Amino acid sequence: MTAEDRCDRCGAQAYLRVELQSGGELLFCAHHAREHGDKLKEIAATVVDETHKLSATPSRPSDD
Repeated sequence: MTAEDRCDRCGAQAYLRVELQSGGELLFCAHHAREHGDKLKEIAATVVDETHKLSATPSRPSDD
C-alpha cells in the first residue's frame, strides 16, 4: 500500500486492505482496523495488514 491509500471510514492513511468474499475491497487505518477487526475477519477473502509499519523505527542519516 502507499501513502495515497486512504481509510474508507475517516480518510487517514490506510494500513489494512481487506478483499471481501463478495468482491470489492475495503481500506482501513490502524485505528479502524482494530475497531472492526473481528467483523472484517468474518467477511474477508484476504487481508493485507501493514500496521507493523507504524512501529518501525525510521532510519537515521549517518554522520559520514
